[in-house]
Amino acid sequence: MRILTPVFASVLAVATPALADKALYQLDDTHTAIYFTVEHIGYSKTLGIFTGLEGSFMYDTGTQELSDVNVTIQADSVNTFHQARDGHVKNKDFLHVSEHPTITFTASEGTPEGDTAGTVTGELTILGVSQPVTLEVTLNKVGDYPFGHKREVLGLSMTTSIMRSDFGMMYAVENGLVGDQVDITIETEAMNMSESS
Repeated sequence: MRILTPVFASVLAVATPALADKALYQLDDTHTAIYFTVEHIGYSKTLGIFTGLEGSFMYDTGTQELSDVNVTIQADSVNTFHQARDGHVKNKDFLHVSEHPTITFTASEGTPEGDTAGTVTGELTILGVSQPVTLEVTLNKVGDYPFGHKREVLGLSMTTSIMRSDFGMMYAVENGLVGDQVDITIETEAMNMSESS
């Protein structure tokens, strides 16, 4: 949704040559989008996006060691492009943001599946309920950012699907008015904060 950071590291293990020591990577919130789709009565899929998030992880491209993966999403930052629907999504039927203000994802390892692909399995917590979730990750690009700080940046695309009911979000599941499955996509750029700018 800080939600996908571990994935980045898993792919990098194969995709980049060995460098020095473990480095801190931080999600660039101006170039990170977490969005989801969920079925509406089977007619179409409703789109939503989270705009408030932060995330970081430690990773050593030489040893492939990953640690301290933490992603936090502000639940009340959800935007479904309809004011009344946003209010409903934020209430107790769905995200219950007054009681559960954040959604978190943590992980500590990943599995490379080629030079630019891999998976990361971590723990996603929604409504105070934690479940294992696996992200499919694609490494789009690794390189020095061409503007400003000139830091090394990782460009990553990630996807996963979850079932709302696994997290106790049962509203409109049984009658099929709102889909149980939620498909999630994450597009992000992560900056190497251990480099001098």
